[in-house]
Amino acid sequence: MNAEQIKLFLHEGEGLTVEFKEKFSSHIDEDIVAFANTKGGTLLLGVRDNGVVVGERLTNDLKGRINSIARNCKPSISVNVSQNENIVAIEVPEGSEKPYSCGSGYYRRLNGNTQKMSHDEIRVMFRENDVVSFEEKPVHRLSIDDISRAKVLKFTKEAGIRIGKTSTKDFLQSLNATDKGRVNAVGALFFARELRKYLPQSRMTLLAFRGTEKFHIFDRRDVQDDLLTQFNEAIRFLERHLNVRSEIKGVNREDIVEIPLEALREAVVNALMHRDYSITGTQVSVEIYDDRIEISNPGGLPNGLTKKAFGTMSVRRNELISDLFFRLRKVERVGMGIKRMRGLVKSAGLKEPQFETNGFFRVVFHRPMEPAEAPSITPLVSPPITPPLGLTELEGKIYLEIAKNPKISRNQIAKALNIKLDTVKEYIGRLKEKRLLRRLGKTRAGRWEVSK
Repeated sequence: MNAEQIKLFLHEGEGLTVEFKEKFSSHIDEDIVAFANTKGGTLLLGVRDNGVVVGERLTNDLKGRINSIARNCKPSISVNVSQNENIVAIEVPEGSEKPYSCGSGYYRRLNGNTQKMSHDEIRVMFRENDVVSFEEKPVHRLSIDDISRAKVLKFTKEAGIRIGKTSTKDFLQSLNATDKGRVNAVGALFFARELRKYLPQSRMTLLAFRGTEKFHIFDRRDVQDDLLTQFNEAIRFLERHLNVRSEIKGVNREDIVEIPLEALREAVVNALMHRDYSITGTQVSVEIYDDRIEISNPGGLPNGLTKKAFGTMSVRRNELISDLFFRLRKVERVGMGIKRMRGLVKSAGLKEPQFETNGFFRVVFHRPMEPAEAPSITPLVSPPITPPLGLTELEGKIYLEIAKNPKISRNQIAKALNIKLDTVKEYIGRLKEKRLLRRLGKTRAGRWEVSK
């Protein structure tokens, strides 16, 4: 393992195939077994959990102890141990004789965590040991040249990873998105420039219906792009069609979505992580009705996981895809999404979501009440009919544009009013000085708030 690879691992942090240890311990047998039982990986000794290097020296004695620990696993595991400056790297291949165990039991990797397996999890995960999963298979005709550097940089920015001038090829290799130089399905799903050319089944359909039946569609969005884009588009679609009420608590106002957004985000990322991407002619779907929201994906429960055990253990169909969503901080480390959804909905006083696993996996969220029975909802910002007194004509127009759409950008205001961007910036500054306008949030996801 070379210095550039280790440097990249330090920037990326712990994940499905990388583990940091501040110093050597005999308990590394648990991590070695976990890597062998999952997708293989690298254990770096002399590195704290936060990526700070404290150093570890590879002596002949230490190398012998590490190899002895690996050989004593059942079945025996062959590892590669090397010194790189002041870090000891232990490379563990994915095992071909799963399951593997050490003295304290069976372990596996779950995102960036080594987790002990229960008897049921051992039985479920290793009943059918497919040598190569779909996400690991090379994609026909897809090469490194077909990977979008812009998507790589978008991913690393959101994940908080600094890759500098690291090549796209080396970056993908560090994420196990390539095999012997060939881009695999997980690499395509996150980084392909034109995903539909290579995996046309990877798409998402967003639908909003009037009423409670699949009859009248009043809003539709088809997304056939990388999985991060699919996730973000789904959340924006849900935010656009959900009711929001405002509650005053003390001197602060709290905006409350009718169904907790955290639960909906969990359901969307769950659908993208667990769908069966080998099934063609299908898609992930988000459907909004007057009385409910349905989020579904192709593929039922993983082989061997019973309905009785559903929700009590975490079994993932796509370990590499799940790891990348974990790096994006879209999924909890413990991997108990179903339990989290149930808890969030219960805390909001809503009816428990329903889960269906008949060929497709579907979660149904019940909206608080029928639209006809619903009280009037206070929108995120209540647009005034007329701007406050004392404003110039242009100040008033800009004020009204923002009041109508709190998420409007400066460029959109300039286009709507047919004025220059610099003029928009100047007049927004005037409104701020008059304490009639303020910005909530510093990113593009932020919004404006107007005062009367």
